[in-house]
Amino acid sequence: MTNKMIDAMGLVSDLNKTHGVKQKGGKLYTQVVHRMEAFRTVFGTELGVDTSILVDDGQRVVVKAIITNGNGLTIGSGMAEEIRGQGHVNQTSALENCETSAIGRALSSIGLAGGEYASANEMDAVPRKQANLEQNQVAAPASDPSPPAVNPSPSEPSSDPHTEADNALYKEIQQTLAQFSKADDVDRVFSSFKARLKEVKERNAARAGKLVYLFNQKKAQIQEKLYG
Repeated sequence: MTNKMIDAMGLVSDLNKTHGVKQKGGKLYTQVVHRMEAFRTVFGTELGVDTSILVDDGQRVVVKAIITNGNGLTIGSGMAEEIRGQGHVNQTSALENCETSAIGRALSSIGLAGGEYASANEMDAVPRKQANLEQNQVAAPASDPSPPAVNPSPSEPSSDPHTEADNALYKEIQQTLAQFSKADDVDRVFSSFKARLKEVKERNAARAGKLVYLFNQKKAQIQEKLYG
């Protein structure tokens, strides 16, 4: 098994040079279809790949893929998530796309990676998936990051006592996020504001969505700097 795994890794490495797709930053990514060809070329039916749907609620699709040996023991696994309607492919084929991604990550877990364990195109999709998910959960976030974006809608009473406090919270989040440049820091900041965001959502979901968008926007900016 060890020698075969080394052979498979060498074959995938060669495919990366000849069939790799250039990603942001210039790195090459070997697509799942080519890695599966290498996997089957070396292992034949000695190892198997099985997938299962963990979530398919009409909005999110989550698939798990496992790689097993002849005794049914799991030797590698991977999971993937897609948001229905997010991107051209997911308009009609979110499940198929998610399954392919899960298989790709399972292959990566046993050393047959496409380039990096989490490829550049996967990481680039993170802020877009999150933004789309938030948009489905609450009203669509405003594209304008300025404080007036959280002003009450025309249907709300102009005397809404929470408007000033929510605008102040918007500015506070902006100023706090401006101090950080790592995605992990953004997640940490989000956790620190989570209780206050939940309070806003309970009385005004649209306004909460615009506050959450600040975190999505910051993550997107960080990813853009990382991958060009």
